[in-house]
Amino acid sequence: MRLMGLDVGDATIGVAVSDELGWMAHGVCTIRRKSIDYDLKELDKIIKEKHIYKIVIGLPKNMNNTIGERGNKSIKFGELLKNYYPEKEIVFWDERLTTAVAERTLLEADVSRKNRKKVIDKIAAVLILQSYMDAKK
Repeated sequence: MRLMGLDVGDATIGVAVSDELGWMAHGVCTIRRKSIDYDLKELDKIIKEKHIYKIVIGLPKNMNNTIGERGNKSIKFGELLKNYYPEKEIVFWDERLTTAVAERTLLEADVSRKNRKKVIDKIAAVLILQSYMDAKK
């Protein structure tokens, strides 16, 4: 049984999963959002293939710990997932600065701007999930 980490944005969803022991997060893909039905079908494939039991959704908070518009969108997406998967545990995890860390990591690795855009959300999902797992150890 594995965990799934999601970095939910307006245009994409970065997806990461844990290994079976829950020690390491690995990037899976970036889903280009088309519609809620499409998003759920793409996530459903991964959930079934990887035997996901818990979904960790990044919750973007403001630096003063309040939840803004983007955070509210993530919460609504999580509520939708909870209705779609009532048997799965859905948790939110503070994702402040994960995209900035992902961007810096890719810059330090000298990844081109074009290639950074392709993987940044997946890397952010890895950071969200790994942070969650590390805190729970």
